This record gives sequence, structure tokens and C-alpha cells, in this order.
Amino acid sequence: MLERIQETAAFLKEKMPSSPETAIILGTGLGSLAEEITDKYEIKYEDIPYFPVSTVEGHSGKLIFGKLGQKDILAMQGRFHFYEGYTMQQVTFPVRVMRELGIRTLFVSNAAGGMNPAFGIGDLMIITDHINFFPEHPLRGKNIPYGPRFPDMSQAYDRELIRRADAIAEEKGIQVQHGVYVGTQGPTFETPAEYRMYHILGGDAVGMSTVPEVIVANHCGIRVFGISVITDLGVEGKIVEVSHEEVQKAADAAQPKMTEIMRELINRA
Repeated sequence: MLERIQETAAFLKEKMPSSPETAIILGTGLGSLAEEITDKYEIKYEDIPYFPVSTVEGHSGKLIFGKLGQKDILAMQGRFHFYEGYTMQQVTFPVRVMRELGIRTLFVSNAAGGMNPAFGIGDLMIITDHINFFPEHPLRGKNIPYGPRFPDMSQAYDRELIRRADAIAEEKGIQVQHGVYVGTQGPTFETPAEYRMYHILGGDAVGMSTVPEVIVANHCGIRVFGISVITDLGVEGKIVEVSHEEVQKAADAAQPKMTEIMRELINRA
């Protein structure tokens, strides 16, 4: 595994126009943040050694080097999911490559179902913690020497970045929520009973990504900021039939607010 990570990183280093320390993983319906990136150099996932290929509608499947404002960045336009049939090692492979490339801060976004009764469709939720319901752990197996065998997860989401994001949201007049993200295998949306259980256990939003990437980033010593767009509701009395297309539509509608917070946060980080 380590040899493959290093081989992929070496391939990318030969093509990188700069040496960014900041990376972004753009989730469902949120890939249009890539339009904000200037001085782009793009590489398709299929052209990168050992990279999986994104198979989900709304995930373009490109690695982008460029600038967001004045900051050199690396962006993943499209991520990989456990439900696509990939192993956890494949899902999190890009994060380990990021570590080899010198990334120090990772920004992650996703679409999620809101379980907190105070949430509405289109809300932005800054992730303060998570609950891992994936059936396989991304650090299972021989420890890759990027971090300890048993990494601490008491501050999986960087508190200083959360504080700065709150300040930016207040400055811009954007309402944000805070909450705990529950990561599940998917690909089914949750049943009413599952929504109720996850909320009882302390979850505010639920989705099918992010948690594996955040765990591996923490193991690699990369600080993390995460944000969810609430695209549907798992609140009793408000649960309706939902489709992936509706999730994308709700995520797209919330895009301008998320983009503004992310852009400012990345440039001030």
C-alpha cells in the first residue's frame, strides 16, 4: 500500500504546477465550487496510477490544482464511496496521497439528511464530531507509518477552523447550524426507524461519506474542517420519499452559501 501511495504521489509531483498545503473534497452537488478555482491544471482520476474512478452522478472525477483566491489548492471534484464497491483503503487512498504531497489542511463537504428538528432543507451544518457506522474501519490492517496505531480522535474536526467559519458566517449574514455527522454504508436512504435511532444516539445529520476520509486525515496529521448541506429531512412527521436527483437539486441550491464560507475560510486559514 505504501509503495502505491508513494508512486502515485511521485506521478502527481511531476505534474503539479505548485505545492499546495490545502485540499478540498467536493461532495454531491457541490462540485461547482471548482468553478471558483483559477489557474487550473486538471487530471482525470482514470489517468492517475492506482486511483479509483468515481461512479456516482454529480461526481465529475477530476483532480484539480489551482488557486482559490490567493491560496494554492488541490481539489477532488468527486469522491469515492464504500457503497460503490471499493475497499476502505481505496476510498481513502487519495487522502494518504495528499499527505505525501504535503497537504496540511483538508476541507470536506457532503450532502446529508437532517435529523435535528431545528434543521431545514438547504441549511449548512458545520460538523463538530462524527459517529462511525461503517462496517469496515479505514485503518484496519497493518499500520501505515503516517501516524500511531491508535490515533486520538477527540478533536477530529479542528476547533480553530470551526471558530473561524462561525465568524465568517456571521460576517456574511449566513445562518449555520452545528452538529454531529453520522457516517453510514448506504446506498439506501435511511428508514424512519433508522433516522430515529441515529438521532437518539446523538446524530444531527446522516450521510454515506466523509467519516473514512476524516479518520485517515487525522491519522496522517492533517487538520480537518467539514460542512454538510442538509438536503432532506429525517425528522418524524417531515420524512418524505427522496431521490438522488432531489438531493443534488437541494445541494445545488445551497451552493452559493457554502462556496462563500469555504472560499473565505480557505483564504484565511
